[in-house]
Amino acid sequence: MDPIDYFKNILEVKRYSRNTIKNYASMIGKFRDFSEIPLKDRSERAIQDFVFHCVKTEHCSFSTQKQLIGALRLFYREVYKREIEISYLYPDRKQKFLPTVLSPEEVKGVLSNIKNLKHRCIIMTLYGAGLRVGEVCNLAIGDIDSKRMFIHVREGKGLKDRMVPLPAKLLDELRKYWIAYKPSDFLFPGQQGGAYSSKSVQVILKRASQKAGIRKNVTPHCLRHSYATHLLEQGTDIRVIQQLLGHNSIKTTQLYLHISKAEYAKIKSPLDHFVD
Repeated sequence: MDPIDYFKNILEVKRYSRNTIKNYASMIGKFRDFSEIPLKDRSERAIQDFVFHCVKTEHCSFSTQKQLIGALRLFYREVYKREIEISYLYPDRKQKFLPTVLSPEEVKGVLSNIKNLKHRCIIMTLYGAGLRVGEVCNLAIGDIDSKRMFIHVREGKGLKDRMVPLPAKLLDELRKYWIAYKPSDFLFPGQQGGAYSSKSVQVILKRASQKAGIRKNVTPHCLRHSYATHLLEQGTDIRVIQQLLGHNSIKTTQLYLHISKAEYAKIKSPLDHFVD
């Protein structure tokens, strides 16, 4: 069996999330294409060179670098029963970027520039429920509870299930979508069957934001950040937001305190106290 397929099978048995399996397999596939030497024969130096390439040439993010190293270590441990010591390649410092957040008007502009009903429903679900893109792509029809007005998010990050409120406006659009498309398994199936592609969602969002004249870097996760920030600005308790987002730690959710206009609006700059 192909070693990457074998790796995927192991991760499935160990109950890793579909997203993690997909990402890890993609990273190992990229590593395989980096050299003609068979995967089982590559030295730690060859692995190190690949990580250097990803960091220096492709400028991968801190989080991607950490995930890459984790994927490589796990692959060699599980497939070839070999421990590779590359923990020294983990970044020493963590980047601290404030997330990109759209205003409600900008979100409205994005949605108004998506004419395809299916595409609009996907983006509305991202923002309206604050879901991760993988969570939206993996939604099943039965996960929409229209009677209780909840969306059941199954096996989110950390393989945790959670319930999030189903917006009435989203339900109206989903009903139109169901009549037009008649999905049978996944709520948003891909063209070739199976789950919808995360990359396709990114393309939809990028095109719509460009048409709306938004110059920010609008990604699916940007809509999740916007959802959380807008809830906070509406007065929603931060611990409720933590539960809705599926965060393990309140510290992760507290990031939104730094970008909420609600508190900053109370602050007056000393400049405003100057008298002409």
